Amino acid sequence: MLPPAPLAAEAAQPLDLIFIEGFIGHTVIGIHHDELHDTQPLRIDLYAGVPRPRACDSDDIGDTINYAEVRERLHRLMAEHKVRLLEAFAEDIADIMLGEFRAHWVRVVVVKPRKFPDLEGVGVAIERRREIKAVEAAAGPAAVLSVIGHGMVPGKA
Repeated sequence: MLPPAPLAAEAAQPLDLIFIEGFIGHTVIGIHHDELHDTQPLRIDLYAGVPRPRACDSDDIGDTINYAEVRERLHRLMAEHKVRLLEAFAEDIADIMLGEFRAHWVRVVVVKPRKFPDLEGVGVAIERRREIKAVEAAAGPAAVLSVIGHGMVPGKA
């Protein structure tokens, strides 16, 4: 199920949501002794908000977020990460999407399926946005004027 639309600064500029649902990978993660030696499955759903991608006009994969590249990057993260908590793992994914893939907004859901026999899954869901200064640099003066036009001042809390 798709998340609600991003709020705040992103409301000034509509975002298209690019998503991956049901990614399953195996990794060592957790705080309990039985989690620190063998891999366990994680289910990841992620949604990345981008301003109307140029790909809508160009029909070129280079003008948007490439699902295959995100999938490969998730597999690499599963193999290389050093964190123990799902919260930190989800934060790593958010940082990758915002930094490497240039998303403006991201929602990451990480689930340990069947962690306990009486639960379908446990996990975390986080939402993050690029800093307004990063958006300004990427979009230029028009983005700043758009934000100001909506009563918001870039860089002011």
